[in-house]
Amino acid sequence: MLKKGSKLNSILTGSCPRCQNESMYLDKNPLHFSKILKMNENCSHCGLKYQIEPSFFYGAMYVSYGLNVGLSIAVFVITYFFIHSSLKTTFIAILISNIILFPFVLRWSRNIYINMFVSFDKKYKK
Repeated sequence: MLKKGSKLNSILTGSCPRCQNESMYLDKNPLHFSKILKMNENCSHCGLKYQIEPSFFYGAMYVSYGLNVGLSIAVFVITYFFIHSSLKTTFIAILISNIILFPFVLRWSRNIYINMFVSFDKKYKK
């Protein structure tokens, strides 16, 4: 499932979508907020340019929106139907989960977006 060459591996690890040999980000930890969006220009292994065109990652906003909506629905279902919380408590749980998971969703949306356009290529395998 998370073996090298799968889209899921590249999305969850933030590795280069073409060769999956190195991270696209200068700092792998998404909790370092000052460096959360800082990316390498190119992959040092296969040479893939991450910013495929100017303002390429603006499209990741739509992916981020979808991820946040999915997360909010999941939290709503869990807190309202399974835990039987009030609507006010459920709303607070949705806000807290979106705030806590913000850096991860931000990176995942970029990872998903670039993986929509770039596929794994076996010739760049180590």
